[in-house]
Amino acid sequence: MFLGGALLVISACSATVQSATESAGVTEPSAVESSPATLATPDTAIADDAPATSMPVATLPETTIAPTTTEPKPQIYDPACVVEVEALDSLGLIANAFDDETVNVVALRAENNLPTADIEVGQLLDVCTGNGLDDITGEQRADPDKAVVDAAVRQNVEIQQLKLNKLFEEIGTQPLLVDGVSGPVTRQRLCAARLAMGLEVNTTDMAAGSAEERMLLAADELPMPFTSALNQPRWILIDRTCQFMFVGEGAEQLVFGFPTSTGSEGYETRDQDQARAFRFDPAVDNGGWHDRSDFPVAADNPLNGNMYRPLYFDLGQAIHGANNVPTSPQSKGCARLRTSHQDQLVDWLGLASATTPTWSERTISVAVNVQGEYVGSM
Repeated sequence: MFLGGALLVISACSATVQSATESAGVTEPSAVESSPATLATPDTAIADDAPATSMPVATLPETTIAPTTTEPKPQIYDPACVVEVEALDSLGLIANAFDDETVNVVALRAENNLPTADIEVGQLLDVCTGNGLDDITGEQRADPDKAVVDAAVRQNVEIQQLKLNKLFEEIGTQPLLVDGVSGPVTRQRLCAARLAMGLEVNTTDMAAGSAEERMLLAADELPMPFTSALNQPRWILIDRTCQFMFVGEGAEQLVFGFPTSTGSEGYETRDQDQARAFRFDPAVDNGGWHDRSDFPVAADNPLNGNMYRPLYFDLGQAIHGANNVPTSPQSKGCARLRTSHQDQLVDWLGLASATTPTWSERTISVAVNVQGEYVGSM
């Protein structure tokens, strides 16, 4: 009965098609005869109210989407001791995030065995330095690679040298050789920076990550040394600890910064508190060199007594140019400067054109402070 109904439907469809083709003047064979495959089955029966031109809807096979896989992060032994590097991070920024001087660039490079200071986004860093553990894996650490540590220390010193050069370039101080070696000249400059910034004054190396190093690296300019005669229009500060001389104008301007060599043992440059420079000798008849034969030794030479354009501030003690200005006290009571620096000082005082000795505190118009104590060798 179902089949008969199906045949009736087909006949109706055939009649419809046939009448359409007949109207066009084309005779088509019977649908049943020409297309036996069109016999409807229960699975393909067409509804009575379906439009004559409807087509069965094709069913697409199901598409299986492969799941996205992500690389699992390694299990971290001590997450509190591990930092993941983010964009724009540097070892310096990471170290400065910790209020701990033992976490510094040198220590981080040694702890993580980094041959350079270069780091990558996503990299894991062990920041608990010196505890004998790899806090990423939990494994015990061997002693840091000496080559890595040496390279890190050298690069850190270079950073300090570059910063010192930037701070001192405005006051006429000869730049340091940026070589990563903390020798006597670099330590002298570190001492002068400490003096200017009001820190404890000494000639030791500046430890990586220390509070004083952070202060140094954050400085935009050198402050006025507070022990200078800032209440005077013009002043000179000679520091025996650093073997360094600052020159300035009141509390407004730091003018010069010069390495100096003060009096050696037995001939120490005496303490001064706003002493007035009282005499200047241009020594024009001898190319600026004032040769002394009675103070402090009988026979003078460029290493122990010759004085280039001396400026006296306490009896026979003077600031003068010399051919040799070591980083340690080697003078016979005076404060030595390089001859070019003495020329700069004399020019600043307005005495460059003098042709005869000037005996006038008022004309010279500069106050001198001498302080500090030299300890050991640089």
